[in-house]
Amino acid sequence: MRAPGIIAEIGVNYYDVSKKLGIPLIHAAKEMIFECKKAGVNAVKFQTYKADKLAANHSPSYWDQKEEPITSQKELFSKFDKFGEADYKEMAKYCREIDIEFMSTAFDFKSADFIDKLVFRHKIASADITNFPLLERIAKYGKPVILSTGASQLEEIVEAVDFLRKKGCKDLTLLHCILSYPTAVENANLWKIQSLKKHFTDCKIGISDHTIFNLDVLSTAWLLGVTVIEKHVTLDKKLKGNDHYHAGDPDDFNKLSNKIQFLKKIYGEESTNWTFECERDARKNARRGVYLSHDVEKGDKLRHEHVAFLRPQLDGISPKQIVSYIENNASYLVGLEKGTLIKKEYISSTMKISI
Repeated sequence: MRAPGIIAEIGVNYYDVSKKLGIPLIHAAKEMIFECKKAGVNAVKFQTYKADKLAANHSPSYWDQKEEPITSQKELFSKFDKFGEADYKEMAKYCREIDIEFMSTAFDFKSADFIDKLVFRHKIASADITNFPLLERIAKYGKPVILSTGASQLEEIVEAVDFLRKKGCKDLTLLHCILSYPTAVENANLWKIQSLKKHFTDCKIGISDHTIFNLDVLSTAWLLGVTVIEKHVTLDKKLKGNDHYHAGDPDDFNKLSNKIQFLKKIYGEESTNWTFECERDARKNARRGVYLSHDVEKGDKLRHEHVAFLRPQLDGISPKQIVSYIENNASYLVGLEKGTLIKKEYISSTMKISI
């Protein structure tokens, strides 16, 4: 199995990091990008929107109020839409300089058109799975698309996939996602990964995880076959705010990378060789051979009562062959003493029996 691509969802967490470190927003964003690169992350992802194009004035929250007390989506998103095109260009340029992929989820046409100039692939948020006008706009760019499926029924995912295909999307990845912040581990529902693989055989499958950072959840998702893991990232999980408390920090992402490398090592690679060199002695010495339980004379017929099945087999016949020899009236070509390991050359048979 290949290691998954890891996308660190910086989102808008650089706002709180900026405040904590007392540095400009763009510097905080770059600091997070740099730390993600050091942690072995493949891509960093931001969010590009303007609040007035995303939420109505009456837009109730859907997050944990203990961590983020703001109750209006419009108010919260207004707090985090300070970056303009020049800032995103600068972050994309910095990502190219340190060799990490730049991504950003666009939430409106103008943002999507702009971000398209900076990204290799597009990410569509779970909440936009029914936003077909935005799906059409993004599909027509002709780039790979990642679509989160949180809070969606299977029928809705089918409709969205069919629509994206119809509008020109040829490379599509679906992310299993639970749209709950945070997601309780008992609601992780990782069985959906297998279900997505079953229903969407022409799509790659990944996970966008919102549990409080949990290596078991993420590594299990990989063992179930995800090719992409998306997880929020922060530099300080104690920071107050919508996406810090369930995010991973750079140390967590390092642990995730190391865990997957370890699991990859013990999982191994599919191969036509089912056994290993390290098993050679066990195969030779731990398998049972067929030994005489008493003396026999030349010409005696091979009988069950003549033999015992003991370790090792070495170059003798195996117990699985004994029935065929007996059914074919095999007899001994030489006299043999009790305790002798029976070999093919000691027995006459009209049958060709392979070892």
